Amino acid sequence: MQLSSDANRFTEEVRMANVSGNLDAPEGGFDAIMQAIVCRDQIGWRDQARRLLLFSTDAGFHYAGDGKLGGVITPNDGECHLDKEGWYTHWDRQDYPSISQINLKVKENAINVIFAVTAGETSVYEKLSELVEGSSVAMLSEDSSNIVSLVAEQYQKISSSVEMKDNRTDNVIDVKYWSRCRGNTLVQTNRCDGLKVGEKVTFEAHITLTKCPEDPREWNQVLQIYPVGINESLTVDIEMLCSCPCEHPSDPGYQVESPQCNGQGTLKCGICECNNQHHGLLCECSHLGDGSSEPGVSDTCRMSNSTEECSNRGHCVCGVCQCEQRTNKDELITGKFCECDNFSCERRNGLLCSGEDHGSCVCGQCDCREGWTGQACDCQKSNDTCMPPDGGEICSGHGTCECGVCRCAVTEEGRYTGWHCEKCPTCAGRCTEFKHCVQCQMYKTGPLYPDGCANCSLFVPTAVEKVTIDEERNDNKCTFYDEDDCRFEFSYNDRENAKNSSIPVEVHAQQERECPPKVFMLGIVLAVIAAVVLIGMAVLLLWKVLTSIHDRREFARFEKERMMAKWDTGENPIYKQATTTFKNPTYAGK
Repeated sequence: MQLSSDANRFTEEVRMANVSGNLDAPEGGFDAIMQAIVCRDQIGWRDQARRLLLFSTDAGFHYAGDGKLGGVITPNDGECHLDKEGWYTHWDRQDYPSISQINLKVKENAINVIFAVTAGETSVYEKLSELVEGSSVAMLSEDSSNIVSLVAEQYQKISSSVEMKDNRTDNVIDVKYWSRCRGNTLVQTNRCDGLKVGEKVTFEAHITLTKCPEDPREWNQVLQIYPVGINESLTVDIEMLCSCPCEHPSDPGYQVESPQCNGQGTLKCGICECNNQHHGLLCECSHLGDGSSEPGVSDTCRMSNSTEECSNRGHCVCGVCQCEQRTNKDELITGKFCECDNFSCERRNGLLCSGEDHGSCVCGQCDCREGWTGQACDCQKSNDTCMPPDGGEICSGHGTCECGVCRCAVTEEGRYTGWHCEKCPTCAGRCTEFKHCVQCQMYKTGPLYPDGCANCSLFVPTAVEKVTIDEERNDNKCTFYDEDDCRFEFSYNDRENAKNSSIPVEVHAQQERECPPKVFMLGIVLAVIAAVVLIGMAVLLLWKVLTSIHDRREFARFEKERMMAKWDTGENPIYKQATTTFKNPTYAGK
């Protein structure tokens, strides 16, 4: 679904989402991140908004090359592939995006990614965050109960810091950043932290050419300097003067006393280098001629206290500056010393002086039209846009009007927000004040029930099935847990009550409390006892069975050994006595 303030629809979409599992642990979250970044129209990203992308998970991630496991080998093209209903159509046609692709798209679209992951995956995503520009990692609880505070904390860190980056891809150019941040000392840094709304910081970029590329095609480069997470950038065209062979006499274009220089100079690289007696673009001016070309005439092409001839944006021809011509015919360099132009003024949203309806660029400064002011003519002189629609003070008395926009204040009570600084999410509000009366009147519970309910005359809560918030009515939502550990919600509207607490307020309370199911402790105790007894009896029965089996085996072995013991001498057919008896036939018995 597109970015929307319809929380009910978002809840319904999440509830209807299919939950499925896979054989491997990593998830295909990179596909979702890529589509959420590049599908700007389908998602509804605004051009000038700070863009946050929250990625919540409890597992690792698939990246480029893992698609081979499913037979997908076509590399990811980094384009949008969502249908009209928001479904990703190329999940089975393209491989997962690579980390470098994600980083590239994040930089191109100025998006801050927040990885909200559980404790077991924090180390993995911290390493991933180092490779994705402008991303951060926060620990998500197992039940995701801290998701709101997590997002608020990470947004505070992101919105209170500014980090400058550039698109360098080699070591030919060295860029160093300097800033005073919130102090007075200029230090070398590309990041300022701890900023508040309305504070302004300035960065200086010092660009140095460390060496000349070997390929002449790389002598002209474009450097983009941009703040991380903000869709604005400064483009610097760099032309490297690395080699000029045409300055040497061996070059065919090298001509001494060239006709193109009126015979008074040497043609080098298509430019005339005049002799000591002549000057001008084509050496057409003589120092020894009439009064208009006396020595020192070139000084008339310099501004007072300046050594730059024609502001380095033109040529001095016989004492008169001839300003350079831009490739864009609408961009003009003018002035006696070529000191003025109509293209170097401040810009807003890429428009010079915020557009023709706001002002025009005159000699490097914006000339604002009626009703507009500021360096870029981006500030309205009128404070009408800072007045609340229902009347009252400017910015509801909780901020100042700057450029037609309220800059809300941060007080000891909390931080005010909203278009007219009419909201204060961190202020205490009246939730605690109304809590006991809502319990007493709605649920017949709480310290005021039953005798103290008569004192709750300020309001009578209206029962609703689900508490919703109407921001246009300036509703406030309250959530509490009572003594029965039951959760209940209610909302109140007291737009006028900030000035008079005696005016009745409108309260909508949840019809039924959300209580945890009751636990039958006696049943649990009896079940545990019965389980212990049954387990004991089962153990005794098992012991009896094993003992009987063992006894039977021992008895059978005993019977077998007893049967084998019956083989004695009388029954053995091959048994012979150890002695032999002989009878003498001649013996007469005497």
